[in-house]
Amino acid sequence: MKEIKLNGKTNLLEQDVYQYDLHDVAEPELFREMFPYSEVPKIAFNYRRVPINMPDDIYITDTTFRDGQQSRAPYTTEQMVEIYKMLHRLGGKKGLIRQTEFFVYSEKDRKALEKCMELGYEFPELTTWIRASKKDFELVKNLGIKETGILVSCSDYHIFNKMGLTRSQALEKYLSVVKECIDAGLKPRCHFEDITRADFYGFVIPFATELMKISEESGIPIKIRACDTMGFGVPYPGAAMPRSVSGIIYGLQHYSGFSSDMLEWHGHNDFYKGVVNATTAWMYGASAVNCSLLGIGERTGNVPLEAMVFEYASLKGTFDGMDPTVITEIAEYIVEQTNYDLPPMTPFVGRNFNVTRAGIHADGLLKHKEIYNIFDTQKILNRAPLVAISNTSGLAGIACWINDYYNIPEENRISKKEDCVVKIKEWVDKEYENGRITLISDEELVDLMKIYGREILNQIKHRK
Repeated sequence: MKEIKLNGKTNLLEQDVYQYDLHDVAEPELFREMFPYSEVPKIAFNYRRVPINMPDDIYITDTTFRDGQQSRAPYTTEQMVEIYKMLHRLGGKKGLIRQTEFFVYSEKDRKALEKCMELGYEFPELTTWIRASKKDFELVKNLGIKETGILVSCSDYHIFNKMGLTRSQALEKYLSVVKECIDAGLKPRCHFEDITRADFYGFVIPFATELMKISEESGIPIKIRACDTMGFGVPYPGAAMPRSVSGIIYGLQHYSGFSSDMLEWHGHNDFYKGVVNATTAWMYGASAVNCSLLGIGERTGNVPLEAMVFEYASLKGTFDGMDPTVITEIAEYIVEQTNYDLPPMTPFVGRNFNVTRAGIHADGLLKHKEIYNIFDTQKILNRAPLVAISNTSGLAGIACWINDYYNIPEENRISKKEDCVVKIKEWVDKEYENGRITLISDEELVDLMKIYGREILNQIKHRK
């Protein structure tokens, strides 16, 4: 019987006409026309569009200590605790960094989880991650956490080719672990691995529908984390399934009955779409996007958490209590304490993200910082725009460096016509005429200022 319900958000009556049953196929559906393997994956369109439906509340969850540890040297217990403290400060009083998940397989990870629990923070809530096995479940059921993630691979690439199961066998296995989780008083978060290569109507929706039945019968909320494991998701309106991010979120809501607060997106950046796919998931109905600090994760990485902090502020018009200056602290800590090789051009956190080299750009910065700085990076990230000095920096670049390095007030900032600027540029030009190819270091410029800029340094000293 078709049921008609009032949608509280649109205030329109909607008819529920969809009932998708499990397709227990004999052979795996690998979508070879879309994923030929010997060629670049194809982006197909069916021109079916779904409405934008951003939830009232959107937030970020973190996988720095889980997926973020799968592609780098593991963090120490002490490092995990310190990073967790900074995540707490970054998320603010509203807890917009809502959760963070831990591995529980090693003594080091379990110890870090224990120490973080002792801090007593409400946010980020501490959660765990396990495979869909009873052995793994034994590891988490007595830890004192409230929620755990469960790996439930949903594409035939995994069901048939990795696990050697049929779809019905996989479904039965997953549901049994979910029920055990609930019986032990834990809330399950089901990680639908490889959802962007899965048979959405033949497995994903029937599986999600069964989860919803269990949730309704038990009264325990069950979350779905839609995992774009290989980065195949696309944000384009009208893109065909299973690659459509908007179609996935819409389908889980409208065909299986999952509300926004029970939906989460976990993306990877294999095709440079990590951030835009996460934002698309927000815009089409998922409350949570799962990220890792600095984007560290499998292969090309996860969605950078710091990127979604700025996406949140861009969409909402406010940081809502988040403290973005902590992002700079986190990046500096991870680089300095863990020897992580952070690419210098990385947005918001890289060494060069707001550094200007070209003389014409430096001239613009000298006249007005907004011309070549994306926003007030000093105020928002506690990082002033800088100029790197090379053979292309020109007089303006050297003047900018002096003003920024010595933090000269706006009313006293020097121009590119200053005598010391001209003399330093002459020195720089000679360096490159003699074959130099490296940048001029800050230390060299400081020494040059002691020779050519004594008057300016005295003025700075006097003002202090």
